[in-house]
Amino acid sequence: QLEKVLSVFRKYIIMDQVEIEDISEKLSSIGIAGPHSGEVLKAAGFQFSQLEALQFTDITWQQINVTLMRHDNPLVESYELWSAPGGTKILREALANAGATRVGEAAVELLRIAAGIPRYGQDIRERDLPQETEQQRALNFTKGCYVGQEIVERIRSRGQVHRRLTRFTVDGPAPSPGAKIHIGDREVGEITSAAEIPQAKGTETVALGYLRREAFVAPDLQVNGLRMRVSAQTPEPSDLVGSSTKPHG
Repeated sequence: QLEKVLSVFRKYIIMDQVEIEDISEKLSSIGIAGPHSGEVLKAAGFQFSQLEALQFTDITWQQINVTLMRHDNPLVESYELWSAPGGTKILREALANAGATRVGEAAVELLRIAAGIPRYGQDIRERDLPQETEQQRALNFTKGCYVGQEIVERIRSRGQVHRRLTRFTVDGPAPSPGAKIHIGDREVGEITSAAEIPQAKGTETVALGYLRREAFVAPDLQVNGLRMRVSAQTPEPSDLVGSSTKPHG
């Protein structure tokens, strides 16, 4: 997303004296997630008080400056550590020695979909309205002027959106992104992400996608001829099991 973000920032620098710099080579991040992730961090020597969702704190650890942030993943406790790239290897080794296990991109994607977390560019696209994405915690209606403020505020104060991003369970294999959701012959939504999530009780197919408002109470939703249902619930962390199952999207 780097070039896209930089181009947007540069486009809207109008009167202020602002300098934009790419610092991606100066910062590195490590993510840690799981019901014992806070314990592992403290076992590795990170001393910090209880953090709220999206709260961060600056820590000096073995002479390395680290910013620790807690995520707002609704499924499991999770954190990110930001530091200069030179400290990344030492941080990874310390976390591994404290009990953390390295995972690949596929596992991270499975966790994201299981928790119902949208990905920018896939589940949140430029044509989607902010209120449709169900990310109201990221919207501020009281700050000063910004590009698009009138549209965002008009939606909030004058009307409701006609569709919303939601989480589904599907009775069958994971549909591909772009698959349409139907009630009979009528199209009422689309899938943006899907995965077959391994759990202790068996594999569950979970999907994210947009659904028209009036279809949320419909009992006969289908995708690719398979029955599906709105599922705001996420599995308990203890139900999830390790797997190499690959997500779609």
